[in-house]
Amino acid sequence: MVTTGLEVFISGSDFANKKTALLANHTSLTKNFSYSWQELVKSKKELVKIFSPEHGLFGEEQDQLASDTGSIDGIPVTSLYGMSEASLSPTAEQFADIDTIIYDIQDIGTRYYTYAATLILFMQAINTSNKELIVLDRPNPLGGTAIEGPMLKAEYGSFVGITPVPVRHGLTIGEIALWAKQYFKIDLNLQIIKMQGWQRSMYYESTGLPWVPPSPNMPTLSAALVYPGMCLLEGTNISEGRGTTRPFEIFGAPFLDTEKFLKHEAIRALQGIFFVPFMFRPTFNKFKGEICRGFFIHVTNRDVLEPFKIGVAIVKALHDECPEFEFLHNVYEFNSTHPAFDLLCGSSQIREMIISNKSMSDISASWRDEQQEFTQNIKDFHLY
Repeated sequence: MVTTGLEVFISGSDFANKKTALLANHTSLTKNFSYSWQELVKSKKELVKIFSPEHGLFGEEQDQLASDTGSIDGIPVTSLYGMSEASLSPTAEQFADIDTIIYDIQDIGTRYYTYAATLILFMQAINTSNKELIVLDRPNPLGGTAIEGPMLKAEYGSFVGITPVPVRHGLTIGEIALWAKQYFKIDLNLQIIKMQGWQRSMYYESTGLPWVPPSPNMPTLSAALVYPGMCLLEGTNISEGRGTTRPFEIFGAPFLDTEKFLKHEAIRALQGIFFVPFMFRPTFNKFKGEICRGFFIHVTNRDVLEPFKIGVAIVKALHDECPEFEFLHNVYEFNSTHPAFDLLCGSSQIREMIISNKSMSDISASWRDEQQEFTQNIKDFHLY
Protein backbone atom coordinates (compact mmCIF):
# COMPACT_ATOMS: atom_id res chain seq x y z
CA MET A 1 0.00 0.00 0.00
CA VAL A 2 1.21 3.51 -0.80
CA THR A 3 1.96 5.83 2.11
CA THR A 4 1.07 9.41 1.21
CA GLY A 5 3.20 12.44 1.95
CA LEU A 6 0.69 13.38 4.64
CA GLU A 7 1.27 10.12 6.51
CA VAL A 8 5.04 10.47 6.21
CA PHE A 9 4.89 14.08 7.39
CA ILE A 10 2.71 13.41 10.43
CA SER A 11 4.94 10.57 11.58
CA GLY A 12 8.15 12.57 11.55
CA SER A 13 7.67 16.35 11.50
CA ASP A 14 8.81 18.81 14.15
CA PHE A 15 7.06 22.15 13.92
CA ALA A 16 7.61 23.74 17.28
CA ASN A 17 6.84 27.47 17.38
CA LYS A 18 5.96 27.72 13.68
CA LYS A 19 2.75 29.42 12.64
CA THR A 20 1.37 27.14 9.97
CA ALA A 21 -1.27 27.45 7.25
CA LEU A 22 -2.77 24.50 5.43
CA LEU A 23 -3.81 24.60 1.76
CA ALA A 24 -6.12 21.60 1.56
CA ASN A 25 -9.55 20.16 0.96
CA HIS A 26 -11.49 17.00 1.82
CA THR A 27 -8.96 14.80 -0.03
CA SER A 28 -6.38 15.60 2.63
CA LEU A 29 -7.03 12.40 4.57
CA THR A 30 -4.96 9.85 6.44
CA LYS A 31 -5.38 6.10 5.94
CA ASN A 32 -7.63 6.17 9.02
CA PHE A 33 -9.89 8.80 7.39
CA SER A 34 -8.78 11.65 9.61
CA TYR A 35 -8.45 15.09 8.03
CA SER A 36 -5.02 16.68 7.94
CA TRP A 37 -6.09 19.70 9.98
CA GLN A 38 -7.33 17.38 12.73
CA GLU A 39 -4.00 15.55 12.75
CA LEU A 40 -1.99 18.78 12.82
CA VAL A 41 -3.96 20.12 15.76
CA LYS A 42 -3.67 16.77 17.53
CA SER A 43 0.11 16.88 17.17
CA LYS A 44 0.22 20.37 18.72
CA LYS A 45 1.09 22.23 15.51
CA GLU A 46 0.12 25.90 15.58
CA LEU A 47 -2.35 25.78 12.70
CA VAL A 48 -3.62 29.33 12.29
CA LYS A 49 -5.37 29.23 8.90
CA ILE A 50 -6.73 26.93 6.22
CA PHE A 51 -6.89 27.90 2.56
CA SER A 52 -9.29 25.96 0.34
CA PRO A 53 -9.19 25.60 -3.48
CA GLU A 54 -11.98 25.67 -6.06
CA HIS A 55 -15.10 23.74 -4.93
CA GLY A 56 -14.55 24.48 -1.24
CA LEU A 57 -13.01 22.70 1.71
CA PHE A 58 -15.34 19.71 1.35
CA GLY A 59 -15.88 19.82 -2.42
CA GLU A 60 -19.37 21.13 -1.79
CA GLU A 61 -19.42 23.93 -4.35
CA GLN A 62 -19.83 23.76 -8.13
CA ASP A 63 -18.34 27.19 -8.85
CA GLN A 64 -17.73 30.53 -7.16
CA LEU A 65 -17.21 31.00 -3.46
CA ALA A 66 -16.95 34.03 -1.23
CA SER A 67 -13.46 34.98 -0.06
CA ASP A 68 -14.17 34.10 3.57
CA THR A 69 -15.88 30.79 4.21
CA GLY A 70 -15.97 30.71 8.01
CA SER A 71 -14.04 28.22 10.10
CA ILE A 72 -13.61 24.52 10.82
CA ASP A 73 -12.70 23.27 14.30
CA GLY A 74 -12.11 26.91 15.24
CA ILE A 75 -9.58 27.47 12.43
CA PRO A 76 -10.39 30.27 9.92
CA VAL A 77 -10.94 29.06 6.35
CA THR A 78 -10.23 31.29 3.35
CA SER A 79 -11.28 30.31 -0.17
CA LEU A 80 -8.86 30.79 -3.07
CA TYR A 81 -11.68 30.69 -5.59
CA GLY A 82 -14.04 33.63 -5.37
CA MET A 83 -15.87 35.97 -7.70
CA SER A 84 -12.84 37.45 -9.49
CA GLU A 85 -9.48 36.47 -10.94
CA ALA A 86 -7.75 38.29 -8.07
CA SER A 87 -9.35 35.85 -5.60
CA LEU A 88 -7.31 32.97 -7.03
CA SER A 89 -4.12 34.13 -5.28
CA PRO A 90 -3.63 34.88 -1.59
CA THR A 91 -2.95 38.47 -0.61
CA ALA A 92 0.15 39.45 1.34
CA GLU A 93 -2.10 40.26 4.27
CA GLN A 94 -3.58 36.74 4.24
CA PHE A 95 -0.21 35.06 4.76
CA ALA A 96 1.64 37.81 6.63
CA ASP A 97 1.51 36.04 10.01
CA ILE A 98 2.40 32.61 8.62
CA ASP A 99 5.81 30.90 8.73
CA THR A 100 4.97 27.70 6.86
CA ILE A 101 2.38 26.67 4.30
CA ILE A 102 1.53 22.99 3.91
CA TYR A 103 -0.14 21.85 0.68
CA ASP A 104 -2.06 18.56 0.57
CA ILE A 105 -4.70 18.09 -2.16
CA GLN A 106 -5.33 15.14 -4.48
CA ASP A 107 -4.72 16.08 -8.12
CA ILE A 108 -5.94 14.02 -11.10
CA GLY A 109 -3.04 14.35 -13.54
CA THR A 110 -4.60 16.71 -16.09
CA ARG A 111 -3.46 20.25 -16.91
CA TYR A 112 -6.98 21.71 -16.77
CA TYR A 113 -7.59 20.63 -13.20
CA THR A 114 -7.21 23.76 -11.10
CA TYR A 115 -5.71 22.46 -7.86
CA ALA A 116 -2.18 22.58 -9.28
CA ALA A 117 -2.87 26.09 -10.56
CA THR A 118 -3.84 27.13 -7.03
CA LEU A 119 -0.55 25.74 -5.73
CA ILE A 120 1.51 27.58 -8.35
CA LEU A 121 -0.30 30.88 -7.79
CA PHE A 122 0.39 30.50 -4.07
CA MET A 123 4.06 29.81 -4.83
CA GLN A 124 4.25 32.97 -6.92
CA ALA A 125 2.49 35.00 -4.23
CA ILE A 126 5.06 34.06 -1.56
CA ASN A 127 8.05 34.52 -3.89
CA THR A 128 11.00 36.11 -1.99
CA SER A 129 8.93 36.25 1.23
CA ASN A 130 11.07 33.75 3.20
CA LYS A 131 7.98 31.60 3.76
CA GLU A 132 8.42 27.84 3.80
CA LEU A 133 6.24 25.71 1.53
CA ILE A 134 5.85 22.00 2.20
CA VAL A 135 4.07 19.90 -0.45
CA LEU A 136 2.78 16.56 0.78
CA ASP A 137 2.89 14.36 -2.30
CA ARG A 138 0.03 12.16 -3.49
CA PRO A 139 -0.34 9.76 -6.44
CA ASN A 140 -1.15 10.79 -9.96
CA PRO A 141 -4.34 8.70 -10.42
CA LEU A 142 -3.54 8.22 -14.12
CA GLY A 143 -0.05 6.90 -13.39
CA GLY A 144 3.26 8.53 -14.13
CA THR A 145 4.27 7.03 -17.47
CA ALA A 146 1.70 8.09 -20.09
CA ILE A 147 2.01 11.67 -21.37
CA GLU A 148 -0.35 13.04 -24.00
CA GLY A 149 -1.42 16.25 -25.66
CA PRO A 150 -0.13 19.63 -26.76
CA MET A 151 1.91 22.00 -24.66
CA LEU A 152 0.33 25.18 -23.37
CA LYS A 153 1.43 28.32 -25.26
CA ALA A 154 2.26 31.20 -22.92
CA GLU A 155 -0.33 33.60 -24.37
CA TYR A 156 -3.08 31.08 -23.61
CA GLY A 157 -2.30 30.87 -19.93
CA SER A 158 -5.31 30.84 -17.61
CA PHE A 159 -6.57 29.21 -14.44
CA VAL A 160 -7.16 26.02 -16.48
CA GLY A 161 -3.62 26.19 -17.83
CA ILE A 162 -0.80 27.87 -15.94
CA THR A 163 2.02 25.45 -16.63
CA PRO A 164 3.33 24.73 -20.17
CA VAL A 165 2.96 20.98 -19.88
CA PRO A 166 0.96 18.48 -21.98
CA VAL A 167 -2.68 17.95 -21.05
CA ARG A 168 -1.93 14.56 -19.48
CA HIS A 169 1.40 15.32 -17.86
CA GLY A 170 2.26 12.17 -15.87
CA LEU A 171 3.50 14.13 -12.83
CA THR A 172 2.67 14.05 -9.15
CA ILE A 173 1.79 17.33 -7.46
CA GLY A 174 5.22 17.37 -5.79
CA GLU A 175 6.93 17.03 -9.16
CA ILE A 176 4.79 19.84 -10.56
CA ALA A 177 5.89 22.06 -7.68
CA LEU A 178 9.56 21.31 -8.34
CA TRP A 179 9.13 21.97 -12.05
CA ALA A 180 7.18 25.20 -11.51
CA LYS A 181 9.75 26.55 -9.03
CA GLN A 182 12.45 26.32 -11.69
CA TYR A 183 10.33 27.31 -14.69
CA PHE A 184 8.87 30.43 -13.07
CA LYS A 185 12.11 31.17 -11.17
CA ILE A 186 10.31 31.29 -7.83
CA ASP A 187 12.50 32.09 -4.83
CA LEU A 188 11.13 30.15 -1.88
CA ASN A 189 12.05 27.40 0.54
CA LEU A 190 10.29 24.40 -1.02
CA GLN A 191 10.22 20.96 0.56
CA ILE A 192 8.52 17.93 -0.98
CA ILE A 193 7.49 15.13 1.36
CA LYS A 194 7.65 12.06 -0.88
CA MET A 195 5.29 9.12 -0.82
CA GLN A 196 6.48 5.67 0.05
CA GLY A 197 5.68 2.73 -2.19
CA TRP A 198 4.36 4.63 -5.21
CA GLN A 199 5.57 3.58 -8.65
CA ARG A 200 5.03 5.44 -11.91
CA SER A 201 3.22 2.48 -13.45
CA MET A 202 0.46 2.60 -10.83
CA TYR A 203 -3.10 3.62 -11.55
CA TYR A 204 -4.94 4.82 -8.47
CA GLU A 205 -6.63 1.55 -7.52
CA SER A 206 -3.18 -0.10 -7.31
CA THR A 207 -2.16 2.24 -4.48
CA GLY A 208 -4.49 0.72 -1.88
CA LEU A 209 -5.73 4.23 -1.06
CA PRO A 210 -9.46 4.99 -0.92
CA TRP A 211 -10.84 7.06 -3.80
CA VAL A 212 -12.27 10.31 -2.50
CA PRO A 213 -14.00 12.34 -5.26
CA PRO A 214 -11.73 15.40 -5.40
CA SER A 215 -14.46 17.64 -6.86
CA PRO A 216 -18.22 17.42 -7.45
CA ASN A 217 -17.85 16.35 -11.08
CA MET A 218 -15.06 13.82 -10.58
CA PRO A 219 -16.97 11.05 -8.80
CA THR A 220 -14.99 8.06 -10.07
CA LEU A 221 -11.60 7.04 -11.36
CA SER A 222 -13.36 6.18 -14.62
CA ALA A 223 -14.26 9.85 -14.98
CA ALA A 224 -10.65 10.85 -14.30
CA LEU A 225 -9.44 8.46 -17.02
CA VAL A 226 -11.45 10.16 -19.76
CA TYR A 227 -11.30 13.70 -18.34
CA PRO A 228 -8.14 14.72 -20.29
CA GLY A 229 -10.26 14.60 -23.44
CA MET A 230 -13.84 14.99 -22.32
CA CYS A 231 -13.21 18.29 -20.54
CA LEU A 232 -12.79 19.80 -24.02
CA LEU A 233 -16.57 19.71 -24.36
CA GLU A 234 -16.72 22.52 -21.80
CA GLY A 235 -15.59 24.74 -24.67
CA THR A 236 -18.56 23.69 -26.83
CA ASN A 237 -22.35 23.71 -26.69
CA ILE A 238 -22.38 19.93 -26.11
CA SER A 239 -23.11 18.67 -22.59
CA GLU A 240 -20.15 16.99 -20.91
CA GLY A 241 -22.55 15.33 -18.50
CA ARG A 242 -22.61 17.95 -15.76
CA GLY A 243 -25.92 17.66 -13.99
CA THR A 244 -25.79 13.85 -14.19
CA THR A 245 -24.29 11.30 -11.81
CA ARG A 246 -21.46 10.44 -14.26
CA PRO A 247 -20.03 13.68 -15.68
CA PHE A 248 -17.37 13.33 -18.41
CA GLU A 249 -18.36 9.72 -18.96
CA ILE A 250 -21.65 10.93 -20.43
CA PHE A 251 -22.00 13.48 -23.23
CA GLY A 252 -24.63 14.60 -25.70
CA ALA A 253 -27.23 17.18 -26.71
CA PRO A 254 -30.92 17.21 -27.68
CA PHE A 255 -29.95 17.63 -31.33
CA LEU A 256 -27.18 15.00 -31.59
CA ASP A 257 -27.62 12.31 -34.26
CA THR A 258 -25.96 9.32 -32.62
CA GLU A 259 -25.93 7.16 -35.75
CA LYS A 260 -24.14 9.76 -37.87
CA PHE A 261 -21.67 10.38 -35.03
CA LEU A 262 -20.68 6.71 -34.77
CA LYS A 263 -20.07 6.50 -38.52
CA HIS A 264 -17.53 9.32 -38.54
CA GLU A 265 -14.06 8.06 -39.48
CA ALA A 266 -12.40 9.80 -36.53
CA ILE A 267 -14.66 7.89 -34.12
CA ARG A 268 -14.36 4.53 -35.88
CA ALA A 269 -10.54 4.73 -35.66
CA LEU A 270 -10.40 5.15 -31.86
CA GLN A 271 -9.03 2.38 -29.64
CA GLY A 272 -9.53 1.40 -26.02
CA ILE A 273 -13.01 2.86 -25.79
CA PHE A 274 -16.62 2.04 -26.61
CA PHE A 275 -19.52 4.46 -27.08
CA VAL A 276 -22.87 3.12 -25.85
CA PRO A 277 -25.86 5.18 -27.11
CA PHE A 278 -27.45 6.81 -24.11
CA MET A 279 -30.11 9.37 -23.16
CA PHE A 280 -30.00 11.64 -20.14
CA ARG A 281 -31.66 14.70 -18.62
CA PRO A 282 -29.22 17.10 -16.84
CA THR A 283 -30.46 18.59 -13.58
CA PHE A 284 -28.27 21.68 -14.05
CA ASN A 285 -25.79 23.23 -16.49
CA LYS A 286 -26.22 22.79 -20.27
CA PHE A 287 -29.70 21.62 -21.37
CA LYS A 288 -31.03 21.59 -17.83
CA GLY A 289 -34.24 19.56 -17.76
CA GLU A 290 -34.03 18.56 -21.44
CA ILE A 291 -33.63 15.06 -22.86
CA CYS A 292 -30.19 14.72 -24.43
CA ARG A 293 -29.16 12.10 -26.95
CA GLY A 294 -25.59 10.98 -26.59
CA PHE A 295 -23.32 8.30 -25.23
CA PHE A 296 -21.93 6.65 -22.14
CA ILE A 297 -18.20 6.05 -22.54
CA HIS A 298 -16.74 2.71 -21.52
CA VAL A 299 -12.96 2.32 -21.32
CA THR A 300 -12.11 -1.14 -22.63
CA ASN A 301 -8.29 -1.02 -22.71
CA ARG A 302 -6.24 1.47 -20.70
CA ASP A 303 -3.01 0.34 -22.33
CA VAL A 304 -3.97 1.87 -25.67
CA LEU A 305 -6.21 4.64 -24.33
CA GLU A 306 -5.40 8.16 -25.57
CA PRO A 307 -8.02 10.26 -23.78
CA PHE A 308 -6.99 13.64 -25.19
CA LYS A 309 -7.05 12.31 -28.75
CA ILE A 310 -10.47 10.79 -28.02
CA GLY A 311 -11.78 14.16 -26.86
CA VAL A 312 -10.48 15.90 -29.97
CA ALA A 313 -11.95 13.17 -32.21
CA ILE A 314 -15.34 13.60 -30.52
CA VAL A 315 -15.26 17.35 -31.08
CA LYS A 316 -14.21 16.90 -34.70
CA ALA A 317 -17.03 14.41 -35.34
CA LEU A 318 -19.56 16.71 -33.69
CA HIS A 319 -18.31 19.67 -35.71
CA ASP A 320 -18.46 17.72 -38.98
CA GLU A 321 -21.76 15.91 -38.46
CA CYS A 322 -23.86 18.18 -36.26
CA PRO A 323 -25.03 21.49 -37.82
CA GLU A 324 -26.03 22.86 -34.40
CA PHE A 325 -22.55 22.33 -32.93
CA GLU A 326 -20.75 25.46 -31.74
CA PHE A 327 -17.48 26.46 -30.10
CA LEU A 328 -18.31 28.75 -27.18
CA HIS A 329 -16.90 32.27 -26.93
CA ASN A 330 -18.12 33.34 -23.49
CA VAL A 331 -16.06 34.13 -20.39
CA TYR A 332 -14.40 30.95 -19.14
CA GLU A 333 -12.51 30.77 -15.83
CA PHE A 334 -12.26 34.58 -15.69
CA ASN A 335 -10.81 34.76 -19.23
CA SER A 336 -12.59 36.35 -22.19
CA THR A 337 -9.57 36.81 -24.46
CA HIS A 338 -9.67 33.35 -26.05
CA PRO A 339 -12.43 30.77 -26.67
CA ALA A 340 -12.69 28.23 -23.87
CA PHE A 341 -11.72 25.40 -26.22
CA ASP A 342 -8.46 27.18 -27.06
CA LEU A 343 -7.67 27.77 -23.39
CA LEU A 344 -8.10 24.07 -22.74
CA CYS A 345 -6.02 23.01 -25.76
CA GLY A 346 -3.35 25.59 -24.98
CA SER A 347 -3.61 27.35 -28.37
CA SER A 348 -6.01 27.91 -31.26
CA GLN A 349 -4.30 25.35 -33.50
CA ILE A 350 -6.55 22.35 -32.90
CA ARG A 351 -9.77 24.34 -33.24
CA GLU A 352 -8.51 25.91 -36.46
CA MET A 353 -7.53 22.52 -37.86
CA ILE A 354 -10.99 21.13 -37.06
CA ILE A 355 -12.67 24.08 -38.75
CA SER A 356 -10.34 23.69 -41.75
CA ASN A 357 -11.44 20.06 -42.13
CA LYS A 358 -7.99 18.61 -41.45
CA SER A 359 -7.87 14.86 -40.94
CA MET A 360 -7.70 13.41 -37.44
CA SER A 361 -4.28 11.94 -38.24
CA ASP A 362 -2.98 15.42 -39.15
CA ILE A 363 -4.52 16.94 -36.03
CA SER A 364 -3.09 14.33 -33.67
CA ALA A 365 0.32 14.64 -35.33
CA SER A 366 0.35 18.35 -34.44
CA TRP A 367 1.23 17.68 -30.80
CA ARG A 368 3.43 14.57 -31.13
CA ASP A 369 6.84 16.30 -31.32
CA GLU A 370 6.34 18.56 -28.31
CA GLN A 371 4.79 15.69 -26.38
CA GLN A 372 7.88 13.56 -26.99
CA GLU A 373 10.23 16.42 -26.18
CA PHE A 374 8.50 17.04 -22.86
CA THR A 375 8.63 13.31 -22.05
CA GLN A 376 12.41 13.43 -22.29
CA ASN A 377 12.98 16.80 -20.59
CA ILE A 378 10.74 16.22 -17.56
CA LYS A 379 12.64 13.17 -16.29
CA ASP A 380 15.00 15.38 -14.26
CA PHE A 381 12.03 16.32 -12.05
CA HIS A 382 10.82 12.78 -11.40
CA LEU A 383 10.90 11.85 -7.72
CA TYR A 384 10.00 8.17 -8.26
